[in-house]
Amino acid sequence: MCGLCERSALGLVSASHHNRSRRPADHYMAAGVFPHAVVRMARDFIFTYESCIAVAALFASHQSWLLCHAALAHYFPGEQFSHGWLTRRVFGMLAVRHNICSRNTATTLFSHAIERGALTPLMGIGDIKLEQAVPSPAAMTLLTSWYRAHFEALDLIDGGDRAMWLLADPVRSLALIQFEVACALLCEETLRAPGPLYTIFTWADSGSLLMDRLIGGIDVTGIGRQDRHQTTVSSLTWLAQSSGLSRAHTSRKMSAAERIGGIGWTGRRGRSELWVSQGFYEEYARVQVCKLLILDEISARARFA
Repeated sequence: MCGLCERSALGLVSASHHNRSRRPADHYMAAGVFPHAVVRMARDFIFTYESCIAVAALFASHQSWLLCHAALAHYFPGEQFSHGWLTRRVFGMLAVRHNICSRNTATTLFSHAIERGALTPLMGIGDIKLEQAVPSPAAMTLLTSWYRAHFEALDLIDGGDRAMWLLADPVRSLALIQFEVACALLCEETLRAPGPLYTIFTWADSGSLLMDRLIGGIDVTGIGRQDRHQTTVSSLTWLAQSSGLSRAHTSRKMSAAERIGGIGWTGRRGRSELWVSQGFYEEYARVQVCKLLILDEISARARFA
């Protein structure tokens, strides 16, 4: 059995316990600088994606994002600092155990991770099912960037120094927090079942990136005072191409969000900028603050225990 599966019962109970002790989401969302932190995170996610598209694409759908976090928790088993090798079998077990996706989908993702350079295979294993791999330097850089974006947002809100702590020794920092963070993410209801607008995008290929591009392009000064927020996006073709998607796929997702009032056009359809509703922004923001609360608590415990 994989390390995460062996410890998941304890980890999930621990995460559930800590949920009760976390600050309420409204504590952060009420901060005047919070909208700036949210938009900054969206832009940081876009920058990270564009800096390493092949590897970052694995994080761009919610399903693969959850599985990658679970796999990285298996690789970084907490304070033991002893790495657990990753295999197709481990990916499959994690996916089924945590109800992320089917075993076949998980093993396909393992293959894609090797093809895209996110995993580096180890030599000497003849059985493909037992083929061992470790996160590549590019994957570790991406994971560090993901944490940095969240820690910088937290630091912006309260003046902390979490990002400095992370960047001082990324490998040790990740080893201290990744297992607990993954357990908390996997059992967090807000992340597993977000709002209806967020859900339209989150399970689609590169759906998270589509949302990042929309939210990253809004003017923060109108958040909370307007029902609609104009974005810098005016072309579905550009939005699709910049996210590695077909225009048809992107159009279907945008149309679904438009039908329930989440997005629209400021002028002529396809000839003007898109807007996102305040409700869409709030759904996106609540997912972000949920992650911030998890990372804040777990990193504090790792730093000051």
